[in-house]
Parts: sequence; structure tokens; C-alpha cells
Amino acid sequence: MTCVQRDHDRGVRVLTLDSPHNRNALSTKLVTELHEELAAAAEDPRTRAVLLAHTGNTFCAGADLTERTPTGPTELAGLLRCIVELPKPVVARVTGHVRAGGLGLLAACDVAVAGPEATFAFTEARLGLAPAVISLTVLPRTQPRAIARHYLTGELFGAAEAQRMGLVSAGAEALDGILDGLRAASPQGLAESKRLTTAELLRGFDRDTGAYAEQSARLFASAEAAEGMRAFLERREPPWVL
Repeated sequence: MTCVQRDHDRGVRVLTLDSPHNRNALSTKLVTELHEELAAAAEDPRTRAVLLAHTGNTFCAGADLTERTPTGPTELAGLLRCIVELPKPVVARVTGHVRAGGLGLLAACDVAVAGPEATFAFTEARLGLAPAVISLTVLPRTQPRAIARHYLTGELFGAAEAQRMGLVSAGAEALDGILDGLRAASPQGLAESKRLTTAELLRGFDRDTGAYAEQSARLFASAEAAEGMRAFLERREPPWVL
């Protein structure tokens, strides 16, 4: 069974995250398959844009904490960079929950739309971790004061707040118009326009990937994070909760 389903709709390659057993978490298998599908989309002359969608009530739950060896920070950074560097626009459609690393995936996309039922949270700090690698895409896209609050508190927020802070471009009702706009643009026009909008993100990847990956690996290996992840999987509060 595959974790990423592929379809095609008038020049738009639809990649659907379909791993319901772990709420579309960033398992090694899902990350590998998504990377391969994006690479294929880049080479396909029939593909004008990519639509990243999901099955179930969760777009992406972040890291797969049930894996013996979770997806490493270098692999995650590679996937995010693949989306940013893709010469074709990537649009995310969110109709459910997005957590932790899934927000990095969302922020890597050029355009994101979300329905009113969507919810978002940066939960890393509550587990003894930090949103290190996903900062490569999240921080350049978002409003600093808003993102500081949500990085630190892990609070749940909705689609309206996600749009206000820059994580989401528009409501889900805008999707058809956005895709039709992409279909009306030339391949060269899209690729060169995207280069302008992603140049600063890519400079950040060149500058910060190594440091963020080291921070992520160090935190995942710490005793505090191990306890935080155990508490999460056992559905109990970790000992630092007051």
C-alpha cells in the first residue's frame, strides 16, 4: 500500500496523503513517496501545478513518534526544500488538523487554503522539542509576534488565525479560482515567478539547515524529549506540567 495517492485534473497533479493509521504523520515511507512524486511532477510536461491534499480528518500530524527511527531532520529538510525548489507551484488544501512538522509541510507550499474545520498547533515545546527544521519554511512566511506565541504555548488555533499570521493564503472556497489561475499561466511564467517568491527561503535553507538539523537531532536524543514523547504516546501529562 502507498502513503501518497496520485491523480491528475486538467494540468494539476493531485497528491493525496493517505496514511490514516498514523494521521498522515511524516513517516519514512510517506516522506520518501512524497519526495518521489514531487520529483516526477517536476519532470512531467503535463503538470502545470501540484495540489497537496489529504484523506481523513488530519492533513499531517507531524513526526511519526511510533517509528523506531523517526524521519531524520536532514530528510525532512530535504523534503521541504524539494517543495520550495520545485519549478511548479504547490498548493495545499487543508480540511482537517495540522500539527507540528505538518505545519512545516504546509508552509513550504506556495499557496495554502483551509476550510473552517481546520485546526493548527505547534506542539513541539510541550514534548521537550522545538520546531527547528520546519522553521526553514514557517518563520519566513509568518508574522513574528503571532508565531512566537504559538511556538511557545502550543495553543490550538483555527483557519482564520492561520490566515492572519500568514500560514494560510485563503479559505477553501478560493481553491478553484486559484487552480484556474495557475492553469491560465505559462510554465515558464510560473517557474520564474516562483523563483522570485522563494529566493529568500532558499537563502535561509543554505544558511540554517545544518544548525536547525543539529538542534533537532540533539533535542530528539535528550532525556526530556524522550519523556515528553512517552507521555504523548501514553496519553498522560509529562512531569513538567504545572
